[in-house]
Amino acid sequence: MLAIIGGSGLARLPILEITHRQVVRTPFGDPSCALTFGRIAGINLVFIARHGYGHSLAPHEINYRANIWALQQQNVSGIIAVGSVGGIRQDMSPGSVVIPHDLIDYTYGRKHTFFEGLDKPVVHSDFTHPYSRELRLRLKAAADRAGIPVIDGGVYACTQGPRLETIAEINRFERDGADMVGMTAMPEAALARELGLPYALLAVVGNHSAGRAESHHRVDFSSSGAVLAQAMKSVERILGALCEART
Repeated sequence: MLAIIGGSGLARLPILEITHRQVVRTPFGDPSCALTFGRIAGINLVFIARHGYGHSLAPHEINYRANIWALQQQNVSGIIAVGSVGGIRQDMSPGSVVIPHDLIDYTYGRKHTFFEGLDKPVVHSDFTHPYSRELRLRLKAAADRAGIPVIDGGVYACTQGPRLETIAEINRFERDGADMVGMTAMPEAALARELGLPYALLAVVGNHSAGRAESHHRVDFSSSGAVLAQAMKSVERILGALCEART
């Protein structure tokens, strides 16, 4: 059973044939919301909305440990995360769907490991390649079958939020090698790695980042809602094709 984590613009998964919902408690507190179980093309899935079903949790307020722990307790075989980003690289324009291959973590103060406290061992998890190559390949193949163009590869810069970035910060991220910027990829990916869960991300570009294209003077979200809504339909088609390939 695969797990799907929905981000901004995907608080619900319309193509999921829901069977039931379940409230889960964890040693790390409560997840963002109840888990939703169902099927797509006959494949069992579990879905969680990262920001809560009412999108009430800011990126720095999300209990990432509880979310990942709750999914792991369902014996999932892997996690497909969906998140919105700002495009830094020129070809990552609003509406693009990207399957990133690497990330840079600029967050601070988030609970970022399961292994802390005097009763826990010191564990150094290998994070050389933060995203599962197998899941990335499956997502790319599913996108090809669905006829959805995707950008294969890219570096995700994860910032603390909830404020957006300055032009100088975006310029710095670009010099560091980042292609897109978001606020939720970490510590989510690292926590999945600690629990041995394959993890991949579908990043949806909602807008150009600060100082780029129409965001040269300010980042205007007035049109990003419609852009995200349309792009999320592409995400749903990719997820549908992914599940159909498993039947």
